[in-house]
Amino acid sequence: MPNIKSAIKRVKVSETKTLKNTIRKSALKTTVKKCKEAIASGEGAADAYKATTKAIDKAAAKNLLHKNTAARRKSRLAKALNAAK
Repeated sequence: MPNIKSAIKRVKVSETKTLKNTIRKSALKTTVKKCKEAIASGEGAADAYKATTKAIDKAAAKNLLHKNTAARRKSRLAKALNAAK
């Protein structure tokens, strides 16, 4: 545990940010999972894909994902969506 006041604050800020990032990552994974299920079932796949793409873009904007990782995930989902049609 740090003794210096600024170091104590940094620990608190770090814990808060870690928690928020964990929540955001979990929500993103849930959205992707729902999209994959929608593509597999064929019901509402286009809407689910659109929502998932938006969520992935937001995650990349917040530096939760690297931009190339985001592009790869969107590409794979689009490929799966087109294959299912």
